[in-house]
Amino acid sequence: MSQLTAQLKEKLTQCLCPPGNGVFTVNTAKERKEQLHQTIFGQTTNIDTLWKNSLDKLPEASRAVILGIASDCGGGILRGANWGPLFIRTTLLEQHPKLNVFDLGDIRVIPHLLSDKYLNDATIANCRKALYQDDKSNYCVSPLSITEDVLHDFYAQFPDKGIFGLGGDHSVSYPLTKAYLQAKTKQGKRTAIIHFDAHTDLLIERLGIDLCFGSWCTHILDDLPAPEHLIQIGIRSTGKSKQHWESTFGVKQHWAKEIKELGIEKVIENILAQLARQNIDELYVSFDIDAIDESFASSTGTPEPDGLMPDDAMQILRAIAAKYPITGADMMEIAPFTDSSGQGEISRIKTLKVACDISAFLLEEMSK
Repeated sequence: MSQLTAQLKEKLTQCLCPPGNGVFTVNTAKERKEQLHQTIFGQTTNIDTLWKNSLDKLPEASRAVILGIASDCGGGILRGANWGPLFIRTTLLEQHPKLNVFDLGDIRVIPHLLSDKYLNDATIANCRKALYQDDKSNYCVSPLSITEDVLHDFYAQFPDKGIFGLGGDHSVSYPLTKAYLQAKTKQGKRTAIIHFDAHTDLLIERLGIDLCFGSWCTHILDDLPAPEHLIQIGIRSTGKSKQHWESTFGVKQHWAKEIKELGIEKVIENILAQLARQNIDELYVSFDIDAIDESFASSTGTPEPDGLMPDDAMQILRAIAAKYPITGADMMEIAPFTDSSGQGEISRIKTLKVACDISAFLLEEMSK
């Protein structure tokens, strides 16, 4: 059994924080944080110590490991996905209390930052001093950079475990999938990413920024065995045609309209046939909640009509999970305080239920 080395534990305790604490606030949602800590640790005080001690249980814990990345700095429409990890966790614990998972905690997020490559040396030094009390520390300071750095070490020591990422806007999936794909390549595994989304996320850059919620897919293609190993499901909001995206990037797409026209069974048949041709060993599922129709998921930055029904998404997931192990996954773009439907709390409850039902299924598959 792999052990938690002192070096990795030091990195985890420096770069992460207790579950729910990744979103930077003082009093906002204080009661929900305390509720989460009470459920996980049995108390609401001395949480840092309890969380650090819990990390020693990681080696023998479940294969499914939750990591929260409470960052929406890579978004750009309606913000608020930084609250996703806290609200998804509390809802999961309420509605799916028997899940066999280990909660690693949250990435420490400075809410103004995205990736270290966009920062000058002086800013990096200042942020290292703020996060680690050491302006000459070697640790990263931005959420995307911290996530990738931590996960490279995580997979090196725990190759049989999988990370379930809680976002956050969809830029967060860039380091999650990059670290996963590179680890699987070292293991000799052929992988595919099943990407549920209303949008292609295949921009080269957006307003000059190359790593964001609309471009992350483009920048992980080189880490896949082949571009067509990115399979996108639920696409419907894009200014270009399916033929453009598939021919330009080499990916495979199943648009929401196509799914309705062909029928869910035929689409599943086509997906499974493609995975078989590619000799896939394992799957990563990246799920943007706006893949689901806005009537069920409007608490998100870019809700879209004419999307998948929750049962459609679950039917696809059950079918692929019956044939292939899901060893990594994420749930993105839950913005609990955001609602374009006018339904307020009802919208939040509906969105969180759909997100948590899907998340629970993925976590159960990953824990096998």
